[in-house]
Amino acid sequence: MSRTIAVFGAGTGLGSAIADRFGREGYRVALVARRPGPLQDLARKLNADGIDAHAFPADLTATTDIPAVLTAIEETAGPIDVVEYAPITTAPFVPAAELTAETMRRYLDLYLFTPMAIVGAVVPGMIERGDGAILVTHGASAIAPMPGMSGVGPAMAAARNYLGSLHGELATRGVYVGTINVNALVRGSAGHRAITSGELPVTLPPGVELPSVAPEDLAERYWEMVTTRKDFEFTIPALDPRPH
Repeated sequence: MSRTIAVFGAGTGLGSAIADRFGREGYRVALVARRPGPLQDLARKLNADGIDAHAFPADLTATTDIPAVLTAIEETAGPIDVVEYAPITTAPFVPAAELTAETMRRYLDLYLFTPMAIVGAVVPGMIERGDGAILVTHGASAIAPMPGMSGVGPAMAAARNYLGSLHGELATRGVYVGTINVNALVRGSAGHRAITSGELPVTLPPGVELPSVAPEDLAERYWEMVTTRKDFEFTIPALDPRPH
């Protein structure tokens, strides 16, 4: 029986790689991201490769719009069996001392409240069917706060805490929850382009360089996580335990 994966934050990096990896296993693919043009281009590319893919443009910071997006996906592609949530923001990092509640609220919408809304809508059906998976990608700042690079990190840290609890609660009910903390630039992604071009300035401690990782490698790890359902979390590459 054909299955469906919904890829939220589908772009040219990780989202594209995951859509391709799961699509090659026979999954229908629902692509969700803000910009309709690139999203349609990705859907056409996947369809040309023999993958049944559909585009659903949506602003993931608009949490109240999520129920309508999920309804559209299920009307087109059927029940959602796997959720992959990995939106990227190219908004500048904010020093913690300058972070305001207003700024933080937008990060929380994107990285916490919207995935919570998705989980609340799709997990009951997964439990009823006895199978499903929730995959969420975070940056390394979710587990390793960095001076001068706040905003995204606190929101991701809250989501990571929530997902860890969810993993323990749903594991015996047929639903797997897992996350990867990406401690690198994902090659080909919007974030990779923004940082390497200087559009998104990043100040690192002396002697520290940003590594990069192939999106296909992350997609393969997610496929392994869904099929083995053992570990809740991976950090790729592993964090350097040495103080800087």
